[in-house]
Amino acid sequence: MANEFNLDKAKEVLDSGMSQAQELINDPSKINELLESVQEKVKDIPYVGEDIANIPTMISMVKSYITKEYTEVSPKVIAALVSAFLYLIKGKDLIPDSIPLLGQVDDAAVIAVAMKLIAPEIEAYKQWKEAGTQA
Repeated sequence: MANEFNLDKAKEVLDSGMSQAQELINDPSKINELLESVQEKVKDIPYVGEDIANIPTMISMVKSYITKEYTEVSPKVIAALVSAFLYLIKGKDLIPDSIPLLGQVDDAAVIAVAMKLIAPEIEAYKQWKEAGTQA
């Protein structure tokens, strides 16, 4: 396929969105708008793996960080998540989303790379969230 999308390309996508992600993190109204858009977008992505299934947790972690409810995470981790979300919403897909199933491959790859980079932080957040609901 001429427009092959692999994990190296997904990492490039994440890296390229970091500066815009850091700007958004400092603007609560814009970050909330992005997170709402991501929630809508993921309804169209088939839940075929743990990485995609973790998107709601990723969104929750960003919201908790922005509201300063959860600060036990590096700003770089939050920026990586926001960068992945920016690609999902605004990225110029190499594989158009209009192609059923195949169109979400690049979106899933970007999320998979983000998860690989921040998996321990996601697990720590899940544990923190669970401990808070048991208190």
